[in-house]
Amino acid sequence: MNLLELVQIPDEKRDPQWEIDFFMSITSGKLKLLHEAPQTGPDGWPYMLAATSEDATEPANKIMQWAATKGIGIAVNPHKDYPDYVFTYGMLWHFKETGLFYKTADEVPVGTLEMSEGQKLHAGPPAPHYLPQYVRNILKEFFRDQGILQPRILVMSTDRKNYDLAISLESLKNPPTKEHQGIAEAISWFLPPHYSLVLVSEKGLPPFVEL
Repeated sequence: MNLLELVQIPDEKRDPQWEIDFFMSITSGKLKLLHEAPQTGPDGWPYMLAATSEDATEPANKIMQWAATKGIGIAVNPHKDYPDYVFTYGMLWHFKETGLFYKTADEVPVGTLEMSEGQKLHAGPPAPHYLPQYVRNILKEFFRDQGILQPRILVMSTDRKNYDLAISLESLKNPPTKEHQGIAEAISWFLPPHYSLVLVSEKGLPPFVEL
C-alpha cells in the first residue's frame, strides 16, 4: 500500500502493522506543507503541518531531516479530527540518527527513580549517538526559556543494557514533587518514546555534567 491508500484506512482498523507500513511509506513518500513556518499544536509544541495529497511534491524524508535539526515535530493531515500521525521531535531526531523512529520497548518509566543502597551503578555523560550535540543544544534552549540556565544530566544504568537519562533536580531549582511528572513529560517530547527519563537528586550519585 502507498501512503495515500494507508491514510484512507479507518482509525479503528489501524494496527501495529499499519504503523510499520505507514513509517515505510512516509519515509519514501511526498508531503505537501500547509504552512511555511511551524505552528503551535494543541500540546503547545511546534509542528510542521503537512498533508498527504496527489499534488504533494516535497520529499517527506527531507522535511523530517530538516525538522530534526530545528527542534520541531511534524503533524500529518492535521485537518482531520485526529491527525493521521504526530511525530514528536524525539522521534524525528532518532530517525535522522538511526533510521528508526523508536525502538520497541517495555513500558518506559518517566518520573523519579529510587535506588536501593549498595546497588551497582554505571554512570557518565551521554554518548553522542545517545544524545547528539544538536539535540542537547535544542534541549538547552527549552530549559533556558523556562529560566533554567545550567541543567545537569547523567546517563545511568544498573545492568549496562537499560539506561536512564537523569536530570538533576538541584539544577531544576528543586521543583515540588507534584510538578515532577509534568516536567518529565514535557522533556520527553524531545526524546524518542523508548527513552527512560528520570528526575533525581544528585546526592550520592556520580558527578552530573552540564547539558
